[in-house]
Amino acid sequence: MEEPRTPVYVGIDVAKATLDVAWLPDGLAARTFDNDLTGHEAVVAELANLNPQLVILEATGGFEVALAATLQAAGIPTAIVNPRQARDFAKATGRLAKTDAIDAGVLARLAHFLVTTPESGFTLKSLPDEATRRLQALVARRRQLVGMLTAERNRLGFAHASVRPDIEEVVLFLKKRMAEIEAEMESALVKEPGWADRLNQLLSVKGIGHTTAAVLIADIPELGTLNRRQISALIGVAPFNRDSGVLRGKRAIFGGRAHVRAALYMATLVASRHNDVIRAFYQRLVNAGKPKKLALVAAMRKLLTILNAMAKSGKSWDESLHVA
Repeated sequence: MEEPRTPVYVGIDVAKATLDVAWLPDGLAARTFDNDLTGHEAVVAELANLNPQLVILEATGGFEVALAATLQAAGIPTAIVNPRQARDFAKATGRLAKTDAIDAGVLARLAHFLVTTPESGFTLKSLPDEATRRLQALVARRRQLVGMLTAERNRLGFAHASVRPDIEEVVLFLKKRMAEIEAEMESALVKEPGWADRLNQLLSVKGIGHTTAAVLIADIPELGTLNRRQISALIGVAPFNRDSGVLRGKRAIFGGRAHVRAALYMATLVASRHNDVIRAFYQRLVNAGKPKKLALVAAMRKLLTILNAMAKSGKSWDESLHVA
């Protein structure tokens, strides 16, 4: 009778050109592959023989996405983690040195910890499909164009007359590209099954425009599947305690998905003026003496909670359901 195989846990450190792969329990000496299609196929062939319980990659500016998708398509359990979480885990286990091979080993240990420690709360989630990754790329590209446009407009304010025409030309080009990207986003949202209904549902909320709706659909697939505390923590709008002994620190929000929080912040700013429910909630906090920024963050959390409830129920905006 064949003996049961020892469970294998894999960590992959991703760079632009290379992949360092380490696994437990056979050893942590990492093997290096090219970060291209041929390298991805070689990694899949190597790991298919090991039948790993979990493969972990760090989020590395998008360089990890193609490999993660390839691994998942091959039926290999794969997760992408925040680099800060991986680094904190390394420090907690006394591993302060940092090389690509060491990082791969740390990720393998993290994979082992997450799978074998129920208290970690880890659950394996499906990676985005191709349509979602395309929408995410369009949303990210628009965000990049906004940054470039803001930079050029700032330069225009104090530019020498000799270069002003050039900056103005770049501004016009960037505005044109933004309009084209937004049109592509709109087309993707309308064509994909299920997205058109979600888009109309989000647009029924005063304060949510097409761009914010695209961000929510692309970057919060969990919307409607979590409770209000979980979704607030996921986006980074839940206040966390900073207490120690007799000291009581200020509650603050941090972490989460910063780009989603930025889009939601602007939507809340609009909603605090034009959405009766959010405006009344915000004004009540301000009248009670709360700082305006704190009141706006609380309103942002309320708006997110409402959007989460709407996604869960499948219903559009109904003011009567959300009056405090």
